[in-house]
Amino acid sequence: MRARWQKKNLLVVDDTIDNLIVLYKVLRGEYDVIGTSNGKEALRLVEATPPDLILLDIMMPEMDGYEVCRLLKLDPRLRDIPVIFISALNEEVDETRGFEMGAVDFITKPVKPAILCRRVAVHLELRSQKEELRRQNQELQEVLSQVKELSGLLPICMTCKKIRDDQGYWNQLETYISEHSDVLFSHSYCPDCAGIAMEEFLK
Repeated sequence: MRARWQKKNLLVVDDTIDNLIVLYKVLRGEYDVIGTSNGKEALRLVEATPPDLILLDIMMPEMDGYEVCRLLKLDPRLRDIPVIFISALNEEVDETRGFEMGAVDFITKPVKPAILCRRVAVHLELRSQKEELRRQNQELQEVLSQVKELSGLLPICMTCKKIRDDQGYWNQLETYISEHSDVLFSHSYCPDCAGIAMEEFLK
């Protein structure tokens, strides 16, 4: 598990080296930043070490940003990584297509450092919240599954109070419950039984 103080990892993809340098200088103080200038290398880097967020240029040779994003979203292991498009394209149709590909945001060039840092921080926080919610849901499902193990109709002997399990074996009540939950037992007398025990002892 990542320590709270450990920096988040960002992957920056832009075919213009000067743009990579600018983005690196803006973000390096808060994050561990890795850069590449082409889409195929970006996919290789993501598969090797999935980053926490990707800043992705659109207009690139061989494989543009739209295709890179589309391929990422097809992979169940990588589809939850937030992708922010950074592009000189600023038409509404360009932004719409970016969101259709699965991006979470769209920043136009030239990039304003304050806006860039804020957008990155927001989407990293949103991802952390989603992961925490997913973890809590998983824990809740585990608790519910334990509760379900003790739900339903239990055959119990009316005399000795043993319980019949799914295999047809009769078990002591505490044995059955211990095997199907995290309950721990401590044994003592209830008032009625304590009175009976005392009477027998005095006899």
